[in-house]
Amino acid sequence: MDKQKLYHCIDDKSPRILGLSDQIWEYAELSMLENKSAKAYVEVLKAEGFLVETELCGIPTAFSGSYGSGRPRIGILGEYDALSGLSQQAGVAEKKPLVADGCGQGCGHNLLGAASLGAAIAIKEAIAEGKLKGTVIFYGCPGEEGCAGKTFMARDGLFKDLDAAITWHPGDTNEVTTGSNAACLQMVYEFAGTAAHAAGNPWEGRSALDGAEMMNMGVQFLREHMEPKCSIHYSIADAGGISPNVVQPKAKLVYMVRAETVRKAKALLARVNDIAKGAALMSGTEVTWHQLDGTSDTLSNTVLEELLYKNLQEAPMPEYTADERQFAADLRKTYPHEGLPGDNVETNPVLRKQIAALSDKGQKDINDFVVPYYPAYHYSPGSTDVGDVSWLTPTAQFNTATWPSRIPGHSWQVVSVGKSGMAHKGLLYAAKVLAGTAADLMEDPEILQKAREEFNETAAAGYECPIGPEVVPSAQ
Repeated sequence: MDKQKLYHCIDDKSPRILGLSDQIWEYAELSMLENKSAKAYVEVLKAEGFLVETELCGIPTAFSGSYGSGRPRIGILGEYDALSGLSQQAGVAEKKPLVADGCGQGCGHNLLGAASLGAAIAIKEAIAEGKLKGTVIFYGCPGEEGCAGKTFMARDGLFKDLDAAITWHPGDTNEVTTGSNAACLQMVYEFAGTAAHAAGNPWEGRSALDGAEMMNMGVQFLREHMEPKCSIHYSIADAGGISPNVVQPKAKLVYMVRAETVRKAKALLARVNDIAKGAALMSGTEVTWHQLDGTSDTLSNTVLEELLYKNLQEAPMPEYTADERQFAADLRKTYPHEGLPGDNVETNPVLRKQIAALSDKGQKDINDFVVPYYPAYHYSPGSTDVGDVSWLTPTAQFNTATWPSRIPGHSWQVVSVGKSGMAHKGLLYAAKVLAGTAADLMEDPEILQKAREEFNETAAAGYECPIGPEVVPSAQ
């Protein structure tokens, strides 16, 4: 079909799409608590004529909207959760929280979900007009930041019947995501001891805080003996109280254990669990643990990635006003550093040279170009629950520039730019890339077949879900 019609549809629907994005920015709800956000999405889906299912896989804020019939079945993934501690006024180049210690859309998920929905609406319109055949499904996926909603959905086989899944993520570049990333297991450890007067009769007490601290120390020594692509992070969620003259009877830690694959992450986790048991033995306390969530490593699909790259080039690149460029420049000054997009990753030297030329040696405040695509293997130390989708169906994703060059994710700067013209334009660009890619998949069964053949090869080992049946989705 003529993709210009898809683009025009997205432009025509932009007031609703951008309004939804700004609405989700205002809500700024944490993982698995996105009640108002989910309701807003469901209302739009119903108004647009989608068949809506809510509370998917027993998760109150997970939902889907489908339109059409038969195959191919193309899934478009959306997210909408925020981050704690990142409350920020919009449109200012200085740190100004709206609410002290409040939440904010520091990863741009207000943009992510809205663009994905915009693409789904455009494909729905094309199906309704008889221009495309098949089924489009928008998935509202909660809890990416802390509770891995897609993993729970994948555990229930939700994405297995798709012919392909596509998604995107806000960022500071326009590029296809390729390679893989770390699998991650998130655990809670709770130490239980006996309270006592820290001066009067400390021998009667058993300090849970001592147990927690010894566990942390034991893990520090473990770090020397991990494989290079492994990492472990932790936080003290409960230190047992603020009174130093009490032997603390309770303490709680939250750990994230990452490795190249789920199998390796589970093996490393077993060593961490042994350290927890040893710490409890040394401190005379008891320790219990349970899993919060987990994510898998991502399977790359070069067939879909090449298709996304083609559509990144075909869709009209945003044009920015002088005011938008000035705001980007002002924000960029609040996080000064040198270098080019992607300097922190291993990259093909030819690609590095091309990026240097395109970005005026890193001096652009907005990266208004498409990064050349190279399907070379790249490993990211971060994690995403998109990885679990990729083990059930051919999956690919990309980024568009929705915030200034070299601004990091999970920052107040991202929140500040989240309702700006730059962010809106990156959102609409992403929606057009997604819609164009979905249309290509619906019209060309050969692409889908090649993508499936590659998937069958890379996923031959089978999906090993990082969470067991006993793990329940919950707010952290």
